This record gives sequence, structure tokens and C-alpha cells, in this order.
Amino acid sequence: MRAIIVSSAIVLLSACSSQQGRYDMHSDKAPETVPPVIHAENAQPRYEPYSLAGNKDYTLKGQRYQILRDPKGYQEAGIASWYGEKFHGHRTSNGEVYDMYSMSAAHKTLPLPSYVEVTNQNNGKKAIVRVNDRGPFHNQRLIDLSYAAAKKLDVLETGTAPVSLRLLSPSKPADDEWHSARHHAYYVQLAALSDGLKANQKAEQLAKAHGLPTHIARRDTVYRVRFGPFYDRDQAQQAMRTAKQHQLPGAFIVTEALVNGDTSVTGAKTNNQ
Repeated sequence: MRAIIVSSAIVLLSACSSQQGRYDMHSDKAPETVPPVIHAENAQPRYEPYSLAGNKDYTLKGQRYQILRDPKGYQEAGIASWYGEKFHGHRTSNGEVYDMYSMSAAHKTLPLPSYVEVTNQNNGKKAIVRVNDRGPFHNQRLIDLSYAAAKKLDVLETGTAPVSLRLLSPSKPADDEWHSARHHAYYVQLAALSDGLKANQKAEQLAKAHGLPTHIARRDTVYRVRFGPFYDRDQAQQAMRTAKQHQLPGAFIVTEALVNGDTSVTGAKTNNQ
């Protein structure tokens, strides 16, 4: 008889303490009908900037969890469980949509996203998963596997299994290679003005003072002065810290998709001083 697991992995941390109502099902389960082909091949590790969402320290049910700041070399052994249909189609902790047929997983403290090799210590089977969610928060479990990952590791029937984890840390590509493969740009918004001339003067002043690229995004009659673009989240965060240290406490990061090598913002001007 197939074991049915009540998963304690959360999707968004803001909903982690909510009662039944967010999800259609009370208890988690495997799908009743399985597609003839599921994505059971390993996740392909590649360098990714950490997500803006899901990477802050948090407290849940009185327990404090600190995100690993320097996880390189991380290895750990513990119990794996899995989560499936109840969470399928809902958002994960970093804002992506959970797909139980993909090779993904939830972990309490690894940065999102991370790539981990999981070994089932009962049978020696291995799988590489992409960690994009938080959990599991139940009985000292170490990792919550997607349905596909649990199937690959033969964890579905037993419900849980002893596993070992090994973090895979792809190197960041060279700047020219990384920029050619970029999909998003990050900006640090600093001010919003209704006068285009004053916005240009402000951007030039900030670029000169801080040695950072500045960018003006115009929408209707509002000119938004920003640091950027940056193609690495860490660079954007450093620029935001710089802004807040220099009397710009309202600075915040925005993310924009790149379209044909440029951002989707129209009417924008970049100052590279």
C-alpha cells in the first residue's frame, strides 16, 4: 500500500502558519494519474544569482532559521520526505511555481536556488535536484523532494528515506559569457521625479558621487532614477547598501526581464559615468 505523506513544506513563508484554505486538499498525495513522461532526468546545475525572495532569515513556530551565507562544501545526512499534488501549481518560497514533475526540492536553510546531489542510503540511487522552496518542518526531516525526485530515488513507496546531501556549486561564468546568457536585470530605485531635467541632474550627481551606472526609467510623467543595470543580484544588493548609507533610506531593488538583450523598460536612458 502506498504511503501517503502529509507534507509540512511551506510554499511562501508568509503562508507557513496558515490553516487549511490555501490549498485545495487537506492531505498531500501522489497524483492519481501520472503523465507517461515526467521530467525524471537530473536537474542541470548552472550558476544562478540567488533569488530576491526566500533568502532572509526567518522564524517559524518559535524556531529561528538562518540562511547559510557561505554554503560551499555543504554536506549533510538526514531523512528525506516528499511533497506532491497538494502543493502542485502553488508558489514556492522564492516565487516560482511548484511543479511536482520537475527535479526540485525544499530545504530549510540552503540559499535559493541551490543544486544538491541527493543519495538514497538504502539503495545507493542518486538524483540532482534544484532547491527552490523552504521546508520540511516536520520530525527533524532534512529535505522535501518533489514527486519526480522521490520517484527517481525510490522514496514514494516508503514515504521517507535516509539520504546524504552534497551541494553542487557551479562557478560563475566570465562576465562576457554571463552577460550574453542573462535573462533579468536588477536596478536599485532611488528617487521618482516629475521633472525630466531634474531627474537627469540627479542621475549624473549620483553616478559621479558613487561611481555606479545610473538609469532613468520614464513611465508617463514619472522619471525613476536608479542605479543599474546589474546582472548579478549581489552587485545590486551592494548598490542598495551604498544608497542607504548615503541618505537614501527608501532605496529598493527591482527586477526586470530582458527582451532581446535589453530590458523591457521603454523610454529609458543610461548614464555610464
